[in-house]
Amino acid sequence: MAVGANVPTREQIQDIAEDFGLSLSGATIEAYQSIMAAVFNHYRTIDELTEPKLEVKYPRTPGYRPEPEDNPYNGWYWKTDIKGASKGILKGKTVALKDNICLAGVPMMNGSRVLEGFVPDVDATVATRILDAGGTIAGKASCEDLCFSGGGHTCALGPVRNPRKPTHSPGASSNGSGVLVANGDVDMALGGDQGGSIRIPAAWCGTYGLKPTHGLVPYTGIIPIEMTLDHCGPMTRSMEDLARLLTAIAGVDGLDPRQPATVKPKNYMAALEGDVKGLKIAVLKEGFGQRPRDDVGLPGSDPATDRKVKAALKQLEKRGATLTEVSVPMHAQGVALWNAIIIEGSTECMIKGNTLGSNWQGYYNTQAADIYARGWRSRPNDFSDTVKVVALIGEYMNRNYHGRYYHKAQNIRRVLRAKYEAVLASYDLIAFPAVTFRATPLPAPDCPPGEYFAAALNMIANTVQFDVSGHPVASIPCGMEDGLPIGLGLCGRFFDEPTIIRAGATFEKIGDWTKM
Repeated sequence: MAVGANVPTREQIQDIAEDFGLSLSGATIEAYQSIMAAVFNHYRTIDELTEPKLEVKYPRTPGYRPEPEDNPYNGWYWKTDIKGASKGILKGKTVALKDNICLAGVPMMNGSRVLEGFVPDVDATVATRILDAGGTIAGKASCEDLCFSGGGHTCALGPVRNPRKPTHSPGASSNGSGVLVANGDVDMALGGDQGGSIRIPAAWCGTYGLKPTHGLVPYTGIIPIEMTLDHCGPMTRSMEDLARLLTAIAGVDGLDPRQPATVKPKNYMAALEGDVKGLKIAVLKEGFGQRPRDDVGLPGSDPATDRKVKAALKQLEKRGATLTEVSVPMHAQGVALWNAIIIEGSTECMIKGNTLGSNWQGYYNTQAADIYARGWRSRPNDFSDTVKVVALIGEYMNRNYHGRYYHKAQNIRRVLRAKYEAVLASYDLIAFPAVTFRATPLPAPDCPPGEYFAAALNMIANTVQFDVSGHPVASIPCGMEDGLPIGLGLCGRFFDEPTIIRAGATFEKIGDWTKM
């Protein structure tokens, strides 16, 4: 760990000055160095102070990396058996954490070799809340390299496979979470979502997955990608378990700037008892029948997916919901906004900012930042192709356009949010295919970069917009075609997760979705 900040040498000052385009004489550099020496006394003071850490409340052993025969789909990164409180809403439930979530004393890679060997010394807020609620943390779920892929093939320890069809992608980046839940290895799991990374594996593996309203669940102690897009949420095999896990993890912790102080969790369990009579559902025209977009590398819709989702909505209509087609033409443009925000934002936060960035109040995981900074700066070639391309574009845009597109996209995201809000002013939910096509084959390990990159990010046509807008969205399993699951996407008003749960629970009661 880096300690003892040293005053820069004259040569170092000269190098930095040249990077900034400053012309400094030798005498000026000498004078500046003298000024800096006084400032560095303050850095030494900080070295002597003790920083507060996130609490570690429950005993545990480090666990172990399972053998391949015990991990056939590579869904596990690490196995543990950390028992929580003796009672609570998660008593008797086993939970896997996506491997971007800190768990003290347990190895963590975040899917990337640049973090290999890292062992956190803190528990993320959500981990503590699961244990406080009586849950047992059964281990860490595999994820994509720095979580930057929706495909399942960029994980440093090998591809993660779909338990429904092992030759196919499980969806990502919360791929391990989706696999472990779908395969019955755990009762529930936590995923992260910056571009669909809960909903894509939920839709492709056949689980329930919810991206909550931005800020409902604290991100404290979780390695981020871009703070205005970061979400953490539940993945389960039933709506009841989804409501239970959300109940355990939702609410302000006072350490995450993503969270408005006014956030108040609602009664998610009570929503399970409702029905859809009188529920008004807006069926998003632009979410269906999408044509291929070769200019941005997005395939078109899968007709079977469109058909199954519409059939699921008809089932809700039979039970008292009303369906009305609505149009939000800006829906497609949301992908462009997301790209500008996540590419430039993640370059500054996740890569150059060493997973933390700056200029915000809250808990900074300095241990993770130190380890990550040393890791990636000494072995950047160990990044996946997706991370490399993002870093190159992000730095190019910063050097040549100085954040103009990031700033403009952040401003325009309010317009997109308002478009969905206008629909939700008259309707309770917006419905669409959670992912516009079913799981695709995993690419070959030696495939060309273009195929590798496309397989990582070609499924986002209906997902990323709601990371930009911040609305809660769930994927509800609603059917199978050729052995591959299909998900119904439901978007609700801000902090109105109960209405999504009510609709999802109603559909769940209709029958076995695998036979629909």
